[in-house]
Amino acid sequence: MSANPRHRTVAVNVGGVYVGGGHPVVVQSMTNTDTADVQSTVNQVMALANSGSELVRVTVNTDEAAAAVPKIVETLQKFGVRVPVIGDFHYNGHLLLKKYPAMAKALAKYRINPGNVNIGKKHDDNFRVMIEAAIEYGRPVRIGVNWGSLDGALLTRMMDENNALPEPEDAKTVTLRAIVRSAIESAKAAEHYGLPKDRIILSAKVSGVQDLIRVYRMLAAEGDYALHLGLTEAGLGSKGIVASTAAIGILLQDGIGDTIRASLTPLPNGDRSDEVIVCQQILQALELRSFTPQVTACPGCGRTTSTFFQDMADQIQTYLREQMPAWKERYTGVEEMKVAVMGCVVNGPGESKHSNIGISLPGTFEEPVAPVYVDGKLKLTLRGDKIVAEFIALLNDYVDRRYSAKVGETVGA
Repeated sequence: MSANPRHRTVAVNVGGVYVGGGHPVVVQSMTNTDTADVQSTVNQVMALANSGSELVRVTVNTDEAAAAVPKIVETLQKFGVRVPVIGDFHYNGHLLLKKYPAMAKALAKYRINPGNVNIGKKHDDNFRVMIEAAIEYGRPVRIGVNWGSLDGALLTRMMDENNALPEPEDAKTVTLRAIVRSAIESAKAAEHYGLPKDRIILSAKVSGVQDLIRVYRMLAAEGDYALHLGLTEAGLGSKGIVASTAAIGILLQDGIGDTIRASLTPLPNGDRSDEVIVCQQILQALELRSFTPQVTACPGCGRTTSTFFQDMADQIQTYLREQMPAWKERYTGVEEMKVAVMGCVVNGPGESKHSNIGISLPGTFEEPVAPVYVDGKLKLTLRGDKIVAEFIALLNDYVDRRYSAKVGETVGA
């Protein structure tokens, strides 16, 4: 585990999952189905939960979506999926929460955007109604400020105040400060209406990496509310992955952040669960949490013109991820196992020795043998065309021997 100190925040119970207060950083995601389509939404929530999402958010924007929420939660429970489902409200949340009490009860948390309710205007009745619903049903709230829908009146007022200063700040800095002020003032308003601090999570979403880092450092300095991290629109493919990793990783290393989401734009027919895997990999790379055994594999070079080691590394990583749902029920600590699948003799034996179990495959023109190392020692050498199957058999045997204690027991070295 990483030794970096965590920003001190209040713990919030979201349907049995604790966010903040020193608890492990929580991975969450959001569906992109029409919530009114119960079957599609249930299927996607199940897929996200099975991939490791510990909280799943759904859009609640229409009467049909609100009416579907209890059916979605009930169906998930029938399938044994207990993941907390969060309602994402914009513009009409005060109406829907009041009109559909079964929906309000079924959701584990409400997300409110202060920029598109009437907080900060002449009255904040709509915001107050949503907070009162959270109080009535004992639900926490995420107050999520987004710079794409920032309270215009607040921003204008702060810009005017800034322009009157002898040395005004630049417009971007004022905008970031307005985001923070919107979040904090909304949280204070929620507390004024009776919602305790241990039911409030804050977020301040922007789309730029450096802006996100700045705004969350300011937000963390303002109080001890639990914080949700993530770019508001990370983007497609490698751009979205790199941007999310850079922003979230730096803040987590600063000790800031209690729950995270990588808001990746999926490719057409892409897998929504990719954003969950990215979050898990960020946390695992920072040694904050472990989710699945990690495979170390070399990038390849002129010594490894064959793609066999690449194919094997991919097969092993896929195999490990597929086994984890069953393994985590049977074995303790297996998610921290390190496996090496290396492509030649330069770094292969050394990396294999540093892993729990590793194999060094022959590079181009090297002797066609593959030594296997277990806990730093040469165990045997594999040859022939069944190397993958034989290594998986060795891997299974190692897992069964090394992590065979029942879940909850301490495993010896």
